[in-house]
Amino acid sequence: MNIAVNPELNENSHQTIYLKDYTPPSFEVLSIDLSIQVFDDHTLVHSKLVMQRLTSGDLILCGRDLELLNISLNGNALTPQDYEIDPEQLIIKNAPDQAEFAISVKIHPESNTQLEGLYQAGNLFVTQNEPEGFRKITFFPDRPDILTVFTTRIEADKKYPTLLANGNLVEKGELSDNRHFAVWHDPTKKPSYLFAAVIGDLAVLKDSFTTMEGRHVSLEIYALAQDLPKCHVAMQALKDSMKWDEDVYGRPYDLDNYMIVAVSQFNMGAMENKGLNIFNTVCVLADPEVTTDPAMFYVKSTIAHEYFHNWTGNRITCRDWFQLCLKEGFTVFRDQSFSTTLQSPAVQRIDDVSSLKSVQFAEDAGPLSHPPRPDHFVEINNFYTATVYDKGAEIARMMANLLGPEKFRQGTDEYFRRHDGQAVTVEDLVDSLSDGSGVDLRNFLPWYSQPGTPCVKGRGSYDADAKTYTLTLSQSTAKRHNYPEPQPLPIPVGVALFDKETGEQLTLNSTVLKQSEVAENNIKDGIFVLDQAEQTVVFEQVNAEPVVSLLRNFSAPVLLDFDYSDEDLAFLLEHETNGFNQWQAAQMLLERVLLQDHNPAVYLNAIAKALPQVAKDDALLATRLLDIPSENYLASRIDQEYDPAVVHQKRDAVLNALADRLKDYWADAYQSLPIVEFKDNSVEMGKRAYRNMVLGFAIRAGVEGALDWASEQYDNAVCMTERLGALRHLVWNKANNAQDKLDDFYKRFKHEDLALDQWFAVQAGNPQGSVQVARELMEHPEFDWGTPNRIRSVTGNFSGNPVLVWTTEGMQFYTEIAKRLDQQNPVLGSRILQFLSRWYTLKEPLRSEAKNILQGLKGEVNSTSVCETLNNVLKAG
Repeated sequence: MNIAVNPELNENSHQTIYLKDYTPPSFEVLSIDLSIQVFDDHTLVHSKLVMQRLTSGDLILCGRDLELLNISLNGNALTPQDYEIDPEQLIIKNAPDQAEFAISVKIHPESNTQLEGLYQAGNLFVTQNEPEGFRKITFFPDRPDILTVFTTRIEADKKYPTLLANGNLVEKGELSDNRHFAVWHDPTKKPSYLFAAVIGDLAVLKDSFTTMEGRHVSLEIYALAQDLPKCHVAMQALKDSMKWDEDVYGRPYDLDNYMIVAVSQFNMGAMENKGLNIFNTVCVLADPEVTTDPAMFYVKSTIAHEYFHNWTGNRITCRDWFQLCLKEGFTVFRDQSFSTTLQSPAVQRIDDVSSLKSVQFAEDAGPLSHPPRPDHFVEINNFYTATVYDKGAEIARMMANLLGPEKFRQGTDEYFRRHDGQAVTVEDLVDSLSDGSGVDLRNFLPWYSQPGTPCVKGRGSYDADAKTYTLTLSQSTAKRHNYPEPQPLPIPVGVALFDKETGEQLTLNSTVLKQSEVAENNIKDGIFVLDQAEQTVVFEQVNAEPVVSLLRNFSAPVLLDFDYSDEDLAFLLEHETNGFNQWQAAQMLLERVLLQDHNPAVYLNAIAKALPQVAKDDALLATRLLDIPSENYLASRIDQEYDPAVVHQKRDAVLNALADRLKDYWADAYQSLPIVEFKDNSVEMGKRAYRNMVLGFAIRAGVEGALDWASEQYDNAVCMTERLGALRHLVWNKANNAQDKLDDFYKRFKHEDLALDQWFAVQAGNPQGSVQVARELMEHPEFDWGTPNRIRSVTGNFSGNPVLVWTTEGMQFYTEIAKRLDQQNPVLGSRILQFLSRWYTLKEPLRSEAKNILQGLKGEVNSTSVCETLNNVLKAG
């Protein structure tokens, strides 16, 4: 029987799924034998499912875009009268308690543009099954709480010599008609979203690792032959990650092989399929000639992230998709912790928080706000968000910091002991951490279910006679539509006091007052837990007036509104011993200048004092201290009457003032950082980043010869970081030779896809650009609508210029792209539409115009992903 491709959906057909409605599956799958036969114009998939009843209810097999050829139950062929079928599922009523299904379907990966299920990417056939792609391969109870043992047979023409699936290779052989096959068996139970297969012609880089248990693990990274030399960074990162997970968490790898495949046409960054990770090329290919330092760092952290999923995501997985932050948040925390071994902990924390504030805080402040564990969704693909990943990581971090390394390890050991091989919930993680450590953390559970970013307000006062400093803090969270009234959360507040005269950090002696009642001292390791609406801390034996530093190392994902004077923040910028808090003080000062029109002189004087010394000690930290909040982040802090042009002008004025204030410094600083032989370490990475930053400020300040420095740096560069940094400065500052350098870059790297993405990005992100330039880039012969990286290189970088985005042409640019991708790649289309999510904060008449443009998209899009995003975005107005 034929099953048609999904019919066109309308708004009313998009079903909302609720966490409260979760029910266990009626059947488990004891094993699946899967056969995938690839042909040029179709693929045949045969499966044998051995199933056993768990509870009462119908047997439901999910299936989408499948042509059913035949189906049998316990050896008996079924007819259409024996089952119910629709475009999403196959239902068998009154199924026996023991059931063996044999199912054959036909699919068309060669025409699958949505990059889900099994699809063709160039000359590769590749799978992406998280969250619900496996149902596009065959009929199966495609839910994460059904774990089974997979045996997979792949058959294809010999022009595809690489035949990969999860687990161990148990058989391979020749067939007639120039075909061959391979059989893989994965001994570990896994949900269907972790199944993977790759069919193509790939080269392989091989290495090995011996685990703490003595297991010899074969490591293999597959890529196109010309890309294989760019896989060595990833291979070393993999071995480093395996060792780190053993040392810090006691988690050895459990299979005899670990494979990674690099794929250019991939919606996500990477996918942790058990033993066979599939990576976007941008997350695995790295070489200093074609890859910037940040991109190489991203490769290392992503390799770590997907490897760490082996325990936090694979061996212990999610009961349902509402628990996505269980695996993603915890694993992001783990990869961020690993990354502190690659660069200074202060810079790593700055980078993590900068991303959190720019993306997650903005998400929390807009119509797409949701808890780390949402209680409902229409399309689960729309919940692969910064809130789930990054705020989820911050919750894990808060608990880890409160427990300390030893107790946190005891808690995670208990989690792995209890739940290995299970599909679990957020509560299971928190219960394990609590019981294993002996410290009850269950009061952190509301963090997972409450949306919005809490705001911590505070004030401090010093009593010279009593030698006490009193700190009063309160918390509040804005109520979100369709969610209960927010409740106080446990908020760890990192605290330090500094002598206002000497800058010396003081020893903390304190008592805590809760609602006017003296409570147990709960300042521990410099962390005070604010868990009431308002609390007071009294610091004793304070012999001189202090300046308090709060949220040290960003101890909680909250906004801070403290009664600092500008001079207090300048003091912290100069004297804080924590690099993150130096950066935070600078950011708070800058927000006051940019959003509240404070005089920039205090900031300029403080940064002028602090910067040279920091640069001598840690050039990478100095680069971060020179960060000016982006226009998009500043926009996220404005709730109404947002004028993109005004924000741009204010930010540009601060950049100009900073450049002028240190004009005499830039030349010496740049000349002190000559181009040298490339080395891949944090110190040299910092020097390269600082050189690019200093070069930009020198050009902005009009330092004589600065544009010539940029040309020389481009010509003499020994790595992509130097070359691309120079190119950006030349193009964005309209240098006379900018087009020549753009043309040279194109000729050098036209055959290096990831480098060519940067060529698109430099032009799309140019503040002097236009919508027309962005459109022309998307009409370039090298632009590919089938490659998400290329699409994002234009749309993502263009979004950094809100003055251009929030025009009629800019908004139509994004809605037209969302419309085009609606059926071709709805997951990507939904994400691109989210660039317009804060339209309702605009000043008039832009606000009304934005609403009209977005409303004009209704009825023009049909996919669940794009429609859900559009409906949520429009609800804000």
